[in-house]
Amino acid sequence: MTVTLQPVLAQLNSVILGKEPSVRLAVTCLLAQGHLLIEDLPGVGKTTLSHAIAQTLGLSYQRIQFTSDLLPADILGVAVFDRQQGGFQFQPGPIFAQLILADEINRATPKAQSALLEAMEERQVTTEGKTRPLPEPFFVIATQNPSHQIGTYPLPESQLDRFLMRISLGFPSPEAERELLRGMDRRVMLQQLPAQLSADELKTAQQAARAVHVSNALLDYLQALLRQSRQSEFFSLGLSPRAGLGLLHAAQAWAWLDGRDHVLPEDVQSVFPAIAGHRLMVADAGKMSAQPAGWILEQTPIP
Repeated sequence: MTVTLQPVLAQLNSVILGKEPSVRLAVTCLLAQGHLLIEDLPGVGKTTLSHAIAQTLGLSYQRIQFTSDLLPADILGVAVFDRQQGGFQFQPGPIFAQLILADEINRATPKAQSALLEAMEERQVTTEGKTRPLPEPFFVIATQNPSHQIGTYPLPESQLDRFLMRISLGFPSPEAERELLRGMDRRVMLQQLPAQLSADELKTAQQAARAVHVSNALLDYLQALLRQSRQSEFFSLGLSPRAGLGLLHAAQAWAWLDGRDHVLPEDVQSVFPAIAGHRLMVADAGKMSAQPAGWILEQTPIP
């Protein structure tokens, strides 16, 4: 079965105007079976993008509004006493959907944020003494306000490392904003979006992307990038092995979207900033000539 994601990209770009690079990174992230963190100011389309992805991919969708009083049970579910059954019955929480929007994730306390850790890594949750599998496919898209805004709790490194990519949308160009102002209401548009892919077709696409060939020279380049992040004096925390695997899979997905059966260094460079930016802990940014991820790319020779 031949699957293409070009209709998916076209439909998403018809909703989120003028943000083709960010939309492609988001689709690449999900194609690589990763989770996505969108960090930006309120009102630029973060929630709209996540809802559009769910509609376009035909996935069951749940939005969880993260607030300071959110509890883990509000995410995972809770056991409720059933008189007819004479015992406690587990009521699944909103985490039991194929695509989860964790809206404003950094407005919840660390205790509530940690409820996502097992789900994101193991695709399962353990609660009430029992482990329960999550639907397949399973993706988390989290939105995050900038850390300088009031009422935010920074995400811990362990949580950030579970997000394959972090992207931002930013303000639209004047032309895109004019089209947005004159166009259909986005809430109405979202309700009318047809599914461009089935769950089986998405799984087939993921498998095809994972099968894209990676040469030894390309692996040498990827490892050199990881080594640069770990050995440089500018970083107190480099990229983890999980980040290295994510970089490999994202580069494969990026190459597959271009219709190629092999990965090029340019594919790695295209996805590297979105994968490395939120993981690198900078010790001395004053001596860098570029953003941390860009600096690593500058310092690492291409084989």
